[in-house]
Amino acid sequence: MPALTEPKLISGNANLTLARSIARRMSMHRGTSVNLVDARVERFNDQEIFVEVFENVRGEDMYVIQPTSNPANDNLMELLIMTDALRRSSASRITAVIPYFGYARQDRRSKARTPISAKLVANLIETAGIDRILTLDLHAAQIQGFFDIPVDNLYASPIFALDIEHNFKGQMEDIMIISPDVGGVARARELAKRISAPLAIVDKRREKAGEVAGMTVIGDVKGRKCIIVDDICDTAGTLCKAAETLMEAGATEVHSYITHGVLSGPAVERVQNSVMKSLVITDSIEATDKVKAAKNIRIVPTAPMFAQAILNIWGGMSVSSLFETDTLTPIYEGFYPRG
Repeated sequence: MPALTEPKLISGNANLTLARSIARRMSMHRGTSVNLVDARVERFNDQEIFVEVFENVRGEDMYVIQPTSNPANDNLMELLIMTDALRRSSASRITAVIPYFGYARQDRRSKARTPISAKLVANLIETAGIDRILTLDLHAAQIQGFFDIPVDNLYASPIFALDIEHNFKGQMEDIMIISPDVGGVARARELAKRISAPLAIVDKRREKAGEVAGMTVIGDVKGRKCIIVDDICDTAGTLCKAAETLMEAGATEVHSYITHGVLSGPAVERVQNSVMKSLVITDSIEATDKVKAAKNIRIVPTAPMFAQAILNIWGGMSVSSLFETDTLTPIYEGFYPRG
C-alpha cells in the first residue's frame, strides 16, 4: 500500500551534519525538497533539555535522527524528549534513526552486581513512544532482541567493500582482512567474503582489565596489506598495538576500517603517531576538529544508505536489500564511480 504522507525528518544536536546530508540525499532521490522539520532543542541554565517543534506533525511519519554518542546521556535524553514532543503532537509513527547506539557495549552482565545498560536504554526508548529503530552496526546483534519493536540494523561492510575496491584497485590480491580479536571474527569474515580476501586474527591477552599483556597474529600476514576491521574505536590503544604487531609479523602496510569513530581521550594522537597508514571511519558520530585535521583519518559517508533506508521504510519496502554491495553501488556512484 503506498504511503499517504511524506517522510519528515527532525534532528537533535548530536550530528546535525549527518542529518542535513540525509535530507539532501532524500531530496535527490525524491526529486523534491526534503528539509529538517523546524524545531529548537536547547538547554535551560540548569542543563534541562527543552524541545519545541514549530511545524504541524499531526498524522506524519517522523524520523528522528540522533546518534547517542558523546555526551551519551545528553544525546539520549534529547532523543527521548523529542519523541515525547512528537508523540504529544499526534505524529502517526516515530522512527528513531540512531547511527551510533550508545551503551551497546553494556549488553551483558560481565561481573556480579553489574547492569545490562543496553536493555535499560531499550526500555527507555520504547516507553518514550518510539515505534521503530534504524541503526548501524550494533556492537552486539542480540541487542535487537532487547526491543519489542522492529529494529533495522544496517551494516557498514558493503560501504567498506566499495571503498576498499576503489582505493586498492589493482592491489586486491595483496589484501588481507584482520580481526583485532577473536570476538570480532564474524564481522571481519563478512567483509573478507565480500572482497574475496583471506582472513587473519590478532589474539590479545590481558593480565588485567584495560591492559593488553601481549598480542599474537594467527595467520600469515607476511607481504600483505592488512586491513583491520572493527565496529568501534574508542581510545585506539588496542588498534595501534595490533597495527604494530602486524608490521612486526611482516605486513607491508596496515590500514583500519572502523564503523564508529568514538576516538576519545588520546585516540587521535595515537592514530597519528602509529604505524597505521590510514584509519577509515564513517560519519555515524560527528567528527571533531581534531579528527577532521588528522592526515591519516578519512571519513566515508553513510547518508546515502540511511536516506535510502528511510525511503524504504516509509514506502513499505525491504531494508535488507541494503545489506548487499550491488544494491549500494548505484547509490554511492558519485563517491565510487563504476569502471
